[in-house]
Amino acid sequence: MILDAARLALANLFAPETRSVFWKVLGLTLLALIVVWFGLRESFIAFAWPWLQGAFMPDLPQWAGWLTFVFGIVASIGLALGLALLLAPVTAIIAGFFLDDVAEVIEKRDYPNETPGVPLPMGQAIAGSVKFLGIVLVGNLVALFLLFIPGVNLIAFFAVNGYLLGREFFEFAAMRYRSPQEARLFREKHFSTVLIAGLLVAAFLAIPIVNLLTPLFAAGLMVHVHKALSRKDPGFALPQA
Repeated sequence: MILDAARLALANLFAPETRSVFWKVLGLTLLALIVVWFGLRESFIAFAWPWLQGAFMPDLPQWAGWLTFVFGIVASIGLALGLALLLAPVTAIIAGFFLDDVAEVIEKRDYPNETPGVPLPMGQAIAGSVKFLGIVLVGNLVALFLLFIPGVNLIAFFAVNGYLLGREFFEFAAMRYRSPQEARLFREKHFSTVLIAGLLVAAFLAIPIVNLLTPLFAAGLMVHVHKALSRKDPGFALPQA
């Protein structure tokens, strides 16, 4: 079941609608990082650089003014490289606003005879995006602390991220049909299945560059997992269209 869900989720990444969502997310991410880059750069030039000159280079001769220009270029490049490290986390935040679009495409295409889910309210979507970022950061901080323990670091990365990502994305898919309380109970009842699916998401997250697609892959995967579990569990069956 999980392998079938993963196959369908991967295929969905190449669907025109999903590609459209990805380019929107990536474009908004780059725009956000460019705005932050300009803001930090101008703030540094206006406030920090005059203080640094006065504190550390008060007697800098005029002929050495080119050093200021060179330092500005180096600092700008360094800032850009630093912000590049935020590409995946910022992408994750912005992608959270489009997960319902991904889920809706899958539900209409692969489950036409079932009632489509209801998109999460905007406030809930924002909270989910922030929570996803927090989960990724906390999970990787835990794994980082265990980095120097042989045989534990890799296990910690997959265990922590698998559990947290599986929980959040499954409940996202479930809450399109259920209350938050019912979604949580459904996840807890099928804990092992959701965890295994979460481990697949963690594996996806571990691949550089490809991990930019993690939220879209995870959302699609958990939509299929939720649908499959709903069919198997009469107590949590979904209404038919």
